[in-house]
Amino acid sequence: MTTKLTTLIIFLTALSCLVSFSQVTDAEKTLRTQTADTVQGWKTGGILGLNLAQTSLTNWSAGGENSIAFSGIFSVHANLIKGKSRWDNSLDIGYGLLKQGKNTSFKKTDDKFDFLSKYGQEAFKNFYYAALFNFKTQMAPGYNYPDVTNKISDFLAPAYMLFAIGMDYKPNPHFSAFIAPVTARIIFVRDQALSDAGAFGVDPGKKSKSEFGGYLRAIYTRNDFKSEFLKNVSFTTKINLFSNYADKPQNLVVNWETLIALKVNKYISANLNTQLIYDDKVNILEDTNGNGMQDPGEPFGPRVQFKEILGVGFSYNF
Repeated sequence: MTTKLTTLIIFLTALSCLVSFSQVTDAEKTLRTQTADTVQGWKTGGILGLNLAQTSLTNWSAGGENSIAFSGIFSVHANLIKGKSRWDNSLDIGYGLLKQGKNTSFKKTDDKFDFLSKYGQEAFKNFYYAALFNFKTQMAPGYNYPDVTNKISDFLAPAYMLFAIGMDYKPNPHFSAFIAPVTARIIFVRDQALSDAGAFGVDPGKKSKSEFGGYLRAIYTRNDFKSEFLKNVSFTTKINLFSNYADKPQNLVVNWETLIALKVNKYISANLNTQLIYDDKVNILEDTNGNGMQDPGEPFGPRVQFKEILGVGFSYNF
């Protein structure tokens, strides 16, 4: 399957799913719009989740290895409704570690820092003139295990900063689609070795690269399902698409995240978090030794990246 066809399939699938999510009955839409319009002021909240898994084996005839795994998520939001103005702010942080076997060090399984701020002024029903700022990076060095000498990523390597101006469509409290034909995107690679290698699309030796293009961000979130089967379920899916006008605009940069949380009781929950990324400027290393490990220094080219994290543990909503 070609790169262009893969990207097109991802885009059409994501868009069809998000459009279907936004469709509600006329009665539901009226009720939700009235509720949203009457709630003025700040609305804040968040979730703290900690998951721990441990395996200990002693004289175990079936074989295996001792292991311990930890992952955590911290997500907060602060949204302001004042008259015809809307200001939405969110911060998502995730981190995970795994240690498997004796005489081994911890390996990173998750690392995310994502801040977003969006301001909108109502233009007409369900549409807002809007401006958006987004900053993404990671917090710790990343390695191509088992090689723990040569970093393949680090704090601010990469980091992505995005400024966008456009229109925000909010037909109900659950769905939002922000379309921005005027968007500036800056890629940072502050690590000198990665910069010299031209990692993440920057020119070799440079520590940043600016791009200008179009941007789409769509999000659907809901935690108030009426069905008895879904009443303890929270669901969020969001997709970000960016097209660089000056360099292969048909090759969309895709970032699609989904979080499903099932509340067992007040403090225990199960979480499924997935993330799909496609960026034609990011080269994936090739698996050439046949044992599932990637050999450093042999670029395989851009590929669809996918991450899935399933955890059961402590969860606190506030």
